[in-house]
Amino acid sequence: MQRSEVDRFIFVATVILLLAVSVPLILAPDAGGAALQSVFDFITGNFGVLYIWAAVINLVFLAWLAFGRYGRVRLSNDDSPPEFSTFSWVSMLFCAGIGTGILYWGTIEWAYYYDAPPYGVVPRSPEAIEWATSYPIFHWGVTGWAFYCLPALAISYAYFCRGTKSMRLSDNCRAVIGDHADGALGKVIDLLFMLGLLGAAGTGIGLAVPLISNGLSQLLGVADSFQLDLAVVLAVTAVFAASVYAGLERGIRRLSNLNVMLTLGLLLFVIIVGPTLFILKAGTSSLGHVLQNFVRMNSWTEPIGDSGFVETWTIFYWAWWIALGPYMGMFVARISRGRTIREVTFGMLGFGTAGCALFFMVFGNYALYLELSEALSVTTMLQEEGAPQAIIAVVQSLPFSSIVLPLFCLVCLVFMATTYDSAAYTLALGATRRLQVGQDPPRWHRLFWAFGIGVLPVTLMFLDGLTPLQTASVVVSLPLIAVGVLMAASLVRSLREDQAEGS
Repeated sequence: MQRSEVDRFIFVATVILLLAVSVPLILAPDAGGAALQSVFDFITGNFGVLYIWAAVINLVFLAWLAFGRYGRVRLSNDDSPPEFSTFSWVSMLFCAGIGTGILYWGTIEWAYYYDAPPYGVVPRSPEAIEWATSYPIFHWGVTGWAFYCLPALAISYAYFCRGTKSMRLSDNCRAVIGDHADGALGKVIDLLFMLGLLGAAGTGIGLAVPLISNGLSQLLGVADSFQLDLAVVLAVTAVFAASVYAGLERGIRRLSNLNVMLTLGLLLFVIIVGPTLFILKAGTSSLGHVLQNFVRMNSWTEPIGDSGFVETWTIFYWAWWIALGPYMGMFVARISRGRTIREVTFGMLGFGTAGCALFFMVFGNYALYLELSEALSVTTMLQEEGAPQAIIAVVQSLPFSSIVLPLFCLVCLVFMATTYDSAAYTLALGATRRLQVGQDPPRWHRLFWAFGIGVLPVTLMFLDGLTPLQTASVVVSLPLIAVGVLMAASLVRSLREDQAEGS
């Protein structure tokens, strides 16, 4: 077997560009942050409707692929069975795509909508509760996972069926852009992916570190300090560096399986010891509300009114899913050999949506119950003390909190590790020029990106540079819409050519 070949240009250019963006933010975080925020506001304000249409068209395209004649196409150049079991496959794609954000937003996202609901609904009214429990499921549901699915299908088909020499985005647009994939256009496409993922990598750390630190502070009775944050970061970095060093089979798969089992245990515990009937009734109602209003929620642009709900939440979420789409596409492609286009589409959209919905239906509705029963004012705590404190207070309100809180912190830590080991692995894939089927990027290459992800975003977080970095990754999503169009066109052209040849 040939050794994998690192693309030195992409590797070096990514590091240089990342430093070029990071250093000014470190030296002048306020000015840099304001500039990036202005760009973000401009994009969401002027191109927001583009994101809405991109989401709708993407869903229609995937439905056409999955239900049509191409749905039976197997993502393999032979008849080999899937490389991983369904449980491991679902565990890896879910953990890679969601991270600690689901524990964070799954508990408190409803509170933001409860106080500032869409469609001109009166805040804190019964109708506001309906939308507050429905919109989180929508934002983390089928439409979002569809942005992950398109790159996964395009990359899988090009790599496993057409034999492209790598999983880089440029190679997967080759059917449309031809030899330009090896030129400047291809380099730009690959750099957009690398920078978008590195920028987005700060989000998980930004959400997880304060959450875990606050939980450990309550658990151990120590001050929530810089030193505690640093200890959390070092622990997580060590875990996902070891996982990514071990590789896909021995490291990432096992850690993802463990994470899913711990998470399911935690969710089941909350259902049993919490207000079971309320959780089940509210969850069923919110799920039905999403299904009844799915078209409306996907197409609402708020042409009359200026609440900013669409720009602040829906367009932001779509931009975020798009920014992470190539990363998830590349990772899911790597673990999906042997599955059909229909399996991958239904698996990602079905299992991904169901897993996210379960978090909101259990944790979110439990927190809502505390608010409505006046056992804990989650919204007041959110406004006065912050999200991490409110989330930990919700966890501590559960019976056997001395056991539940350590388990919650452990799940947060493992979720964070499973996201970043996948991200580091994918960054190594993106900077690899040549990779044979079943082969991993070099270990030193995977470790480099593991520590790069672990150290740089954390440094920026401590220097108040995290928010601009998150914004920068969302800004990257605008040109990635065009890349998505190229990938979709390449996939369709390749499928038609191969079917015409009897492949």
